[in-house]
Amino acid sequence: MIFLYLNENQIKLLIFKKNIFSHYEIDYFKKDYETELLKNGQIFNIDILASAIKEGLTFAKKSEGEKEIFLILPQNFFIFLRTEVPLNIAPSAIEGYVFEKLRDQFNIEDECLLSGMLSFQSEDKRIINFFGLNQKKFNDLQKVFSLLNLKLINILPETVAYFKLFDKTLKKNKNEIIFYVNYQNNFVFGYLYDNFGLLKIDKWIAEVNEKNKLDVLIKKEKDRLEKLNLKPNRLILAGLASENIRQDTFTKAIGIWTNPLKKIIANFYQDYLKILIVDEKNVLPILSLDSCFGAFVFYKEMKNLSFFKKSNSYQLKNKMIKPLLFPKKDLIVFFVSFVSSILFFIILSIIKPKMTFNSLLIKPSKNIPTSTIISPSLTPTPTIFINKETIRIKVLNGSGVSGKASAVKEILKEKGYQEILTGNADNFDYEKTELLVKKDKNYLISLIKEDLKNYVSSFKTQALAENEVSDIIIVIGKDFK
Repeated sequence: MIFLYLNENQIKLLIFKKNIFSHYEIDYFKKDYETELLKNGQIFNIDILASAIKEGLTFAKKSEGEKEIFLILPQNFFIFLRTEVPLNIAPSAIEGYVFEKLRDQFNIEDECLLSGMLSFQSEDKRIINFFGLNQKKFNDLQKVFSLLNLKLINILPETVAYFKLFDKTLKKNKNEIIFYVNYQNNFVFGYLYDNFGLLKIDKWIAEVNEKNKLDVLIKKEKDRLEKLNLKPNRLILAGLASENIRQDTFTKAIGIWTNPLKKIIANFYQDYLKILIVDEKNVLPILSLDSCFGAFVFYKEMKNLSFFKKSNSYQLKNKMIKPLLFPKKDLIVFFVSFVSSILFFIILSIIKPKMTFNSLLIKPSKNIPTSTIISPSLTPTPTIFINKETIRIKVLNGSGVSGKASAVKEILKEKGYQEILTGNADNFDYEKTELLVKKDKNYLISLIKEDLKNYVSSFKTQALAENEVSDIIIVIGKDFK
C-alpha cells in the first residue's frame, strides 16, 4: 500500500509491501517542487500533479506492483465542523444534528459532500469532528490516479494523521490543549488540538532564521494563543529538524512542556516499528514522514474504516442522504463487510464490555449505514496502570550539594521515569526533602516513596498548584543520601 501526502509544493511517499511473515518492507520518497501542486485547497493542475506522483513512484522501487493509494491532504482541502452533541441524542439522530449545524454555519444548501466524522465522548460530553470533501475535488483526485492506473482507497486530513500520532499520550479525565509543531529547518508549522481532536483549523506557519529562532517563534505564538484563552499545556515537537532539540532546555525556553515526537513513537508505537523492514543502507526518516506514518497507524487501528468513500456522499438541499451507487461487486463486498463488522462488535461487547480511553471503537450506527463514527470511550478501569514514562517530574536542588539534582534525575531514569527536568530550588537550606504533587496525582506519592526509599526515609508532602506544567516537583533536602 502507498501512503501519499500532498501539500502545496511537496510530495511524500511511504510504501508498505507486506511479506509472507506479516512484516512490511518499506520504501519512501520525498521531494519539494518549485511548481505548485495544490493551491487554495484544490489541485492546481491535474497533469502536473500526476507527473510528480509518477516521479516519486519511479524512484521508490518497492512501489512496483502496488496500486492502492491512501491519501493524506492538507486541512484546507476540507470543510471542518467541530460541534458538541448532547449525550441524550440517539445515535441514529447524530448525523441529522451535525448536518443541521453544518447548514447553519456554512450556509451550504445544494453542494454534494463526501464526509467523515470522528466522535469523542467523555463522561460529560460528546464532541463531533466533521470533515467534508467537495465532490468536484474528489472527482479531480480520481482523475489524477486514473491517469496513473492507481486506486484511491482512502483519504485522510493531515490533522487527523498528526492527532493519531499522540492520542495515546492523552490522559483520562484531563482536558489538555496540545500544540503540534512540525519543524523543517527553515520553516515551521503547527495545529492546535485538545483531547477531543482538532481545536482550530488555522495552520500556523512561520519562517525560521537567525532573527526569528524556533523557540522565539513558538513562544510568540503561545502568547498570542493565551490572549485568546487557548493556553497550550503541551507541545508535540515533530519534523526532521526537531531531532536536535533538547527537551529540557526547550521546555524552559518556551514555557510549555515539550514532548519530542521521536520519543512518543519509540515509547508508544514500538509494536509498529518492529514490523517494518528497511533496506540496510537506508534509515527511515520517520520524523520527516510523520503524516504518512500517522496515516499508517490510523489504517492499522481502523483497518475496516473508509473515512471518505463514495457511499459517504450527501446532498444537503432537501436534507436527504444520497449515497452514490456501488458497482454490483463492490456492493456485495460492502454488505459482507458491514454484516461482519456488526457481528464482530456484538461478540466484542459480550467479551469485553468496557474499553479504555486509548481504545478507538468503531460504532456502526443502525440507521446510518453511510457514515462511520469513531468513539474513544472514557470508562473507569478497576486497576490503575501507571506509565512512568509519561509522568512529568521536576527535580530542584535545595540541598546545597552541587550536581545533586542531576544525580537524582539519573536515579529516577533508572526507575523508568523519562520526563524529568532539573534546576535549583529558591534556596539551598532545605533540611528535609519535599514532594509536591497535584491533587489528581496523589496516587503517585506511594510510587515515588517506594522508588526513592533507599535515599530518603520520609518526605514532606504538599499539594502542587494545578497550573504547574509538572505533575510532581521533588525538592532535594540535606537528608537525601
